[in-house]
Amino acid sequence: MTLQLEQSLDPGHDAAAAASARSATGRFLKDAAHAGRPVAAATADIVLLVVSELVTNAVRHTEGPCTLHLARYEAGVGIDVSDTSPDPPVRRPPHVDGAGGWGWILVNHLAEELSVRPTPEGGKTVHAYIADRT
Repeated sequence: MTLQLEQSLDPGHDAAAAASARSATGRFLKDAAHAGRPVAAATADIVLLVVSELVTNAVRHTEGPCTLHLARYEAGVGIDVSDTSPDPPVRRPPHVDGAGGWGWILVNHLAEELSVRPTPEGGKTVHAYIADRT
């Protein structure tokens, strides 16, 4: 994979973090297009959804800050969300009443690559790779 463009940010650790991360991701995707590395609409939709889910999980299930790192590769987009908890995401039974459980299932279904690795500070980074779709 050849790296084409990358960006890191701290979306915050509150109820607005997912919205902030989606906005920053939208700007990143526009920057990629201006740099000659556009992302198809279907890919962009998936990237925005995965970013939203991963940041929401980091805010909901950890106590500290999280960071988002985006990378545009030759054939896809890499998403890394780091947080302060060493605990990996856990698949929960989904609830039809809106109480959650769908996000990690969705991310597992949409990402071509998905991994969790520890950070030197004692937390973790969840990595997802979304391949270009047409």
